[in-house]
Amino acid sequence: MPQQQTRCPSCAEPLDPEDDYCGACGLNVTGDVPSAAATPETATATAPAPGCVHCGSAELAADGYCESCGGAQPRPRDHQELTADGVAGVTDRGLRHHRNEDAFTVAATHLPGGEPAVLAVVCDGVSSSARPDEASATAVEAASAHLLTALQRGRRPDQAMREAIGEAARAVAELAKDGTRTPSGSQNAPACTYVSAISAAGLVTIGWVGDTRAYWIPDDRESAVAYRLTEDDSWAARVVAIGLMNEAEAYADPRAHAITGWLGADAEEIEPHTVSFTPHVPGVLLVCTDGLWNYAEAAADLAERVRPDARTEPLAAARELVDFAVTAGGHDNITVAVLPISPPAETTLRTVPLQSASAGAAPLHSSPTLQLHRPGSGS
Repeated sequence: MPQQQTRCPSCAEPLDPEDDYCGACGLNVTGDVPSAAATPETATATAPAPGCVHCGSAELAADGYCESCGGAQPRPRDHQELTADGVAGVTDRGLRHHRNEDAFTVAATHLPGGEPAVLAVVCDGVSSSARPDEASATAVEAASAHLLTALQRGRRPDQAMREAIGEAARAVAELAKDGTRTPSGSQNAPACTYVSAISAAGLVTIGWVGDTRAYWIPDDRESAVAYRLTEDDSWAARVVAIGLMNEAEAYADPRAHAITGWLGADAEEIEPHTVSFTPHVPGVLLVCTDGLWNYAEAAADLAERVRPDARTEPLAAARELVDFAVTAGGHDNITVAVLPISPPAETTLRTVPLQSASAGAAPLHSSPTLQLHRPGSGS
């Protein structure tokens, strides 16, 4: 199991053994006192460009850090926004992590009959594993490529979803075999959690492994109810499900957020959960990492943060949710994708209950072992 890293004494950012400076706040963690000119506080708006965004120094290392103050420089994955035919997503590094270990994509395609289909894939790298940022990006790429191809060929969404999770799992597991070592020498298997959503021909299908989540948020929150569509693969969810503790006891336990399901070579049991339903009222699907839901865990609480016009302004809605999480503390990477759902007129009068395939789904690998990634893993 990946080991927990040490943390910055100032901002609690995870540190690698070879770090001289905290990548998030720039604190010298070696115990040496830096010169006044080398501290992040000396950054000014008139610093020559290009240069360090913290102190203005032109001495920038190839690894993205300032040689003078140690501050991390902006990276492309720090903040990204994507849109595709009405579905939108935003990811942000947050305030505490030195890099963004989340990854996501949104995409649109057509079924063989010409009906439009949109999808979103969101993955959260497990911070206590090696190369979590690569794990999440690899999973997103593998899953989205398979989903697009499968839907275009007429594959049923639930089948395509299970296959896509399998493809993502295999791709992440392969990372552990390429011989790449982290700067600290760790060879812990890269790992991430996973959630994705498909909206096609009036049907919504969700698939997940881990504690990345999906929520249904209706436009009319007075007469319809927001609810969570996924069940976490976590220690707390497991002990509640088997009756060892009630929910209050389980979530008060320090082990509550340890995950029991993830994608990676060290995941002995991968059970891809899927659920499908037909929305009968307009609304939006939210697929997100715990960097968001940690600040509004209950569906009703999260719904209060979703702007009323999210279905017609999904990018603005995603931005506001990310801003909410950053303002609330930004302790983790934050990613959210918003999929607008507008049921055809003939489906607004009927309700189809949730149908979960997870209970009868065969795991990709079978093992009775209960595996845990520790809390604070970033997933």
